[in-house]
Parts: sequence; structure tokens; C-alpha cells
Amino acid sequence: MTGRLNSAQPYALGLFRIVVGLLFTCHGASSLFGVLGGQSVETGAWPNWYAAVIELVGGSLVLLGLATRAAAFVSSGAMAYAYFKVHQPEALWPIQNSGEGAAMYCWAMFLLIFTGSGAFGLDRLFAKRSPARDEQTREQSPVAV
Repeated sequence: MTGRLNSAQPYALGLFRIVVGLLFTCHGASSLFGVLGGQSVETGAWPNWYAAVIELVGGSLVLLGLATRAAAFVSSGAMAYAYFKVHQPEALWPIQNSGEGAAMYCWAMFLLIFTGSGAFGLDRLFAKRSPARDEQTREQSPVAV
């Protein structure tokens, strides 16, 4: 059973990344454009507008699995900032200060920094077609080309 679960890990991670990226993107779109039942923030307003841009762009990159680790790093930091500057001063625990979303996004993105995109990500597609990787493969091949 463990072997089957381990072999499915990249796919589960890829689905996790897609769901987290989609939800994060929706949150940013809601704040920037007032869609999905949200109210748009004033352009350039600190920190809300910048957070919404990070959510939209970072979430889209995570969703696609493109520059996943870098996008997750910036997104995790933005959510840590949101939690400690906006939510935590209201009360100690996330359940008390409505900071559960920020905390969960922060830790989900933090996980993706270390795991990468998993399956279904564009990172893997581009890594397979990288000219440097092709050159490295040819140098390691025992057969002369």
C-alpha cells in the first residue's frame, strides 16, 4: 500500500498545487477586480493592492506550475506579512483574528517552496526541453553521437 501511495505522490502534489494556486488566484482577482463576490481595492493602496497583485500573479504561476518555487516563496512571505500585520494584532489565535486563510496559504505556499510543482506543472515540461539539460545528457551518454 505504501509503495502505491509513494508512486502517486507527484500527482497528489500536482493536484494540491493546482487547487492552492486556483484558490489564491481567485482571491487576488476578487480583490483586484471585484469579481467572485469581492470588493476591489483602490489601485496602489498599501498593502491591500500589492497583496492582491501578488495573489493574482503568484497564484497563477503556482496554478500553472511555472516558476513554482519562486512564486510560492513570494506568496508565502506576503501571507506571513498579512497574518502578522493585519490579523495577529487583533488576537493571538487565527480562529480569533480571522487569519486562518492567511496562515493556511502561508504554510501551503511554504510547502511548495520545498516540493516544487509536482506532476502536471509547466516547470517539468520546460526542464525536459532545456538545451543545457540536453547537452548534459549527451556528455554523459556512453555512446558517441
